[in-house]
Amino acid sequence: MTKDETCEILPVTLLVTLPVTLPVLTPKAKDMTSRDVTPNKKRAVTIRDVAKAANVSVSTVSRVLNGKVDVAADTQSRVLAVIDELSYTSNLAARSMRSHKKNLIGLVLPDIGSPYSIEIMKGINRAIAETDFDLLVFTTGDAQKTNTIAHEQQYVSLLSNSITDGVLIAASAATKFTAHTPIVVVDPHALNPDYPCVQGTNFEGAKQVMHYLLELGHRRIGFITGRKESHSAARRNEAYRISLAEAGIAVDESLIAHGDYTTKTAVSAARQLLTQPEPPTAIFAANDQSAIGVYQAAEELGFSIPEDLSVVGFDNISEAHYLGLTTVDQFLSDMGYTAVHMLISLIDNEPLDVKIYKMPAELIIRKSCRRI
Repeated sequence: MTKDETCEILPVTLLVTLPVTLPVLTPKAKDMTSRDVTPNKKRAVTIRDVAKAANVSVSTVSRVLNGKVDVAADTQSRVLAVIDELSYTSNLAARSMRSHKKNLIGLVLPDIGSPYSIEIMKGINRAIAETDFDLLVFTTGDAQKTNTIAHEQQYVSLLSNSITDGVLIAASAATKFTAHTPIVVVDPHALNPDYPCVQGTNFEGAKQVMHYLLELGHRRIGFITGRKESHSAARRNEAYRISLAEAGIAVDESLIAHGDYTTKTAVSAARQLLTQPEPPTAIFAANDQSAIGVYQAAEELGFSIPEDLSVVGFDNISEAHYLGLTTVDQFLSDMGYTAVHMLISLIDNEPLDVKIYKMPAELIIRKSCRRI
């Protein structure tokens, strides 16, 4: 650093969720005289230059670069135009804005370590490997924590506004998004989404479960629900109730225990069902992680599976195979794979065969149920 320069610390946001500050060298304004400026050497454009040219504050420019949704549309357009005009290139977001295509797809999903997310990721990874695209993943960390909807919407806005060619969203808690590039949602929570998506056939899959258990002779069938805000959980619940009604069996609300798709909650729900004076002979868990909770509670209470209790799950995650769990395969990996190719078609301005792709479900019979 020369004596004519000083270090001005400016806030910039990198591709992480934490604020990072980097030093940017700019000449002192008081020394910017004709004798100090080399005519053939251009000074780097700063965020302050963009703010001044667009007649907005530095913080407004920063918010546009970070994809915030609370910037007026005309202000955002003006700032983006200035960024292009001045060739502002301080970070990846700005560089991406000036590029027609980035060959980068964003992915927003809950808990990246959950078996459900891992299965979807397998399909996405397989599809990405077949293309020239790279993948940038944002996760809320835990589908159960507060403000998940706001975080998901913020991530989608950021990724679609400046960085990627399109965004994939998996099992989102949100139902509406602000996006400036194509989006495709895997397992949306909305019943009739107004954006392209890949849906599981939850109602049909749950009907297969109930038909199977009823055919085995079960009449007291317990049910552990999924997350209350989830469309998939609502459809599985609906299929449970309708199947009983079609078999001439009244719905017993004491046989329905509330879950949230987690093993921990399912353990408590299964205890509630299995400690009744007349416990169920079978339990349909709304997903495989909940079914694992049933296994834990059954062992704790001295129930043997399938001798004393039949259990069925939903999703067909890897653990289901090792447990010998009868479950519904909704082909999560194929859902992720299909979503990537739908998104790439939209990025390339190609029409989709269907806006809502419904993935067929299949009952996988293993060793966790018996006839009574």
